[in-house]
Amino acid sequence: MTTTAIAPAASRTYPSLRAAWIPLAALCLAFFVEMVDNTLLSIALPTIGRDLDSSTTALQWVTGGYSLTFGGLLLTAGSMADRLGRRRVLLAGLAVFGLLSLAVVAVTTAGQLITLRAGLGIAAAAMAPITNSLVFRLFDDKALRMRAMTLMIVVGMSGFVLGPLLGGTALAHFRWQWLLVVNAPIALIAAIGVRLGVPADRPQDLTHDKLDLPGAGLSVTAIGLACYSLTSGVEHGWLSATTLASALGAIVAGIAFVWHERRSASPMLDLRLFSNGPVRGAAIAQIGTAIAMAAVTFGLILHFQYAYGWSPVRAGLANLPLIVTMIVATPLSEWLAGRFGHRIACLVGAACLAGSLAGLSWGVDHGYGAIAACMVVMTVGLRTVMTICAIALVDAMPDNRTSIGTALNDTAQEVGSSIGTAVVGTLIAALVTTRLPAGTWSDALVASFFHCERITYAVLAVVVGLITAGGALTLTDSHATEEPA
Repeated sequence: MTTTAIAPAASRTYPSLRAAWIPLAALCLAFFVEMVDNTLLSIALPTIGRDLDSSTTALQWVTGGYSLTFGGLLLTAGSMADRLGRRRVLLAGLAVFGLLSLAVVAVTTAGQLITLRAGLGIAAAAMAPITNSLVFRLFDDKALRMRAMTLMIVVGMSGFVLGPLLGGTALAHFRWQWLLVVNAPIALIAAIGVRLGVPADRPQDLTHDKLDLPGAGLSVTAIGLACYSLTSGVEHGWLSATTLASALGAIVAGIAFVWHERRSASPMLDLRLFSNGPVRGAAIAQIGTAIAMAAVTFGLILHFQYAYGWSPVRAGLANLPLIVTMIVATPLSEWLAGRFGHRIACLVGAACLAGSLAGLSWGVDHGYGAIAACMVVMTVGLRTVMTICAIALVDAMPDNRTSIGTALNDTAQEVGSSIGTAVVGTLIAALVTTRLPAGTWSDALVASFFHCERITYAVLAVVVGLITAGGALTLTDSHATEEPA
């Protein structure tokens, strides 16, 4: 092995992707495991519900609890990494992630599982923005940085959509707990690669600003109460004291967060960044894509296994249109950006997202063929918007703020994931039932579920279209893509 295979002390960057294969593979593996954990358990929700006797809203929080802590703490983790050392924080996150994954063998209740998932989200938050920012630090050449970022995005999206397929295959042979236990050896391998190939941060590369702990607390409080108010409306009534108190608390915490960040000498999120159109627009558009992806992933898993009665393996294979299209759509996304610029390309992607959701509203009771066609169109939109916005956002950040840029990108996606999952889970509980029964469904229950899906996807078509298109409009006409130079 040549000395360029691991970062030499004299040169802290690599001349090519091949020379950086050890740290790049390790960072991609770390990013993959944290993204696949977003959706890995979604395929097992019916099994978990039966095993732990869980309600629909509890199942919603099995996935939402992870997204909530993950999204709420990403910015805080990015701030810690800039102060304590990026590699150090990443290695700590991998260690905690692996150990918590092993703890699932002791879980016996839905509450315990939700708590564990929230803990995994905290550990993953210490990994996501750092893996992306470290990719930028591996290379001086901008073209190499863009190629590496493209690789990371493809790996991350692959993990997100492969989760149900991998989970369904594993469920055919193992108990659902093994879906989390397997994270431990993966985290260990990633940690070894990071330790070997990623150089430690130099003191002069770090900042000594104080951590914004109040800002972190307020952001998590605002997001958590907002999501909880949705489920509380179904369980306790929309005008109940619990629901109104949680909604009011979310508003107050959000206002307090903005007030604090504007006055803080060392804010967790410098709100002045949003005066930059591409930063603001990319973050908004990423929220829209994440709402669509999380809602469809959560909703269709229940659709395939409950309404169709498919096995977990077959339900996982039903996601193949997402996976295949995500890979083959890369040239189309690059061509759109190179030919028309970021703004127009993202508007096309927004149209694909809105159109596919509207199509699902019609297609859910017209068979799998109609659903698969909508999945293909949706993935084209996801691939286009998510990649272009990630590049546009990081490009718009100062060179010394790439960590906060990637953290902001990931935070927007996780906030969207929490919203998407909460909306679908809440509407199912409100329009169908608060406890999905095991076994074969009656015709009446299937018809009720389809009716709920038609309403849900029609509403999301409008919401996602407006959010994503609104964000795309503030992007520039830049024709920069992730294509190699």
